Amino acid sequence: MRIGILGGGQLARMLALAGYPLGFTFRCLDPAEDPCAADLIPHIRGNWDDPEALRTFVDGVDMVTFETENIPLQALDCLESWGVPFHPGREALQVTQDRLLEKTYLRDCGFQTAPFASVSSLDEARHAAASIHYPVILKTRRFGYDGKGQKVARNSTELEAGFNALQGQDLLLEGYVSFEAEGSLIAVRDKKGHIQFYPLIHNEHRKGILYRSEPWIAAGTLERSAREAMKTLMEKMGYVGTMTLEFFSSHGRLIANELAPRVHNSGHWTIDAAVTCQFENHLRAITGLPLGSVASQAKYCMLNVIGQMPPRSEVLKIAAARLHDYHKAPAPGRKLGHITLVSDDQQEIEQGWQDMLAFYQP
Repeated sequence: MRIGILGGGQLARMLALAGYPLGFTFRCLDPAEDPCAADLIPHIRGNWDDPEALRTFVDGVDMVTFETENIPLQALDCLESWGVPFHPGREALQVTQDRLLEKTYLRDCGFQTAPFASVSSLDEARHAAASIHYPVILKTRRFGYDGKGQKVARNSTELEAGFNALQGQDLLLEGYVSFEAEGSLIAVRDKKGHIQFYPLIHNEHRKGILYRSEPWIAAGTLERSAREAMKTLMEKMGYVGTMTLEFFSSHGRLIANELAPRVHNSGHWTIDAAVTCQFENHLRAITGLPLGSVASQAKYCMLNVIGQMPPRSEVLKIAAARLHDYHKAPAPGRKLGHITLVSDDQQEIEQGWQDMLAFYQP
């Protein structure tokens, strides 16, 4: 079976790496001249909403999936008109492309969210901020990721500055959540409606970019409520594939933040520490194969490599370290790879972390 991937970044790369042992082949469509997945799979260069590029891309593929939620819906129109199956479906992409639709959908599925309002003028932003109360966050409704497209405002002066910086785009104003911790829940649902949940993940962000992921110990009620609401959401969407919920823990409550209708950075640890990684399970789900076990095989801690790759020889001196290099050019704030520390011994992981920080701090 040949699977087409819309997007050619590191997620497409890791999908291919997980799929080759299962006998799948791949092709990607990406507007970049040399996306990192092109090292491993044939790359069609073109815009996702270019019918001619799409036609070339789907020629000979059995189905299509996505490594980003920002695929133009016009591309899905083309796929549907040509009878090319794709997962996840239209509703998942449409909802997660727009923060207003996403927050509304999350709330309707039983998740608690920060208070929010759509704003299209400075007066509307001021009125919403007065109702929600400062501090607030002004966000673009579309194309925001890794902290981009958002401004925190603690007063009306900062609100005006933020609005001026982001104006010209559809905007959402949210209340600022005072949280104790950040986490994510990754789930996978197959075509028959079976759902598997990976263990809850505790995340640390720096400057809006994921920095570290590790197991969330004793999540208890938080994990149960996250799973229940996630099940409702996936069933409502008729979702097929891997999905991720990012959330805050605030006073023991789960506050839903964002959805990702795809494999996710906070689940990269599954490559080295789970029985079946998130990438393989996504492929199993969309192709109708049985889902694999989502159990952890070992303790783990994952570090994102940002901006500059560390010395490979130094990383590999650490017995617990597993290095993943995405073959991307260095750039400030750019995710270039990740390192997972894996061991049955938590002390070995902690020592490996300290050893790594001695020569690398992104």
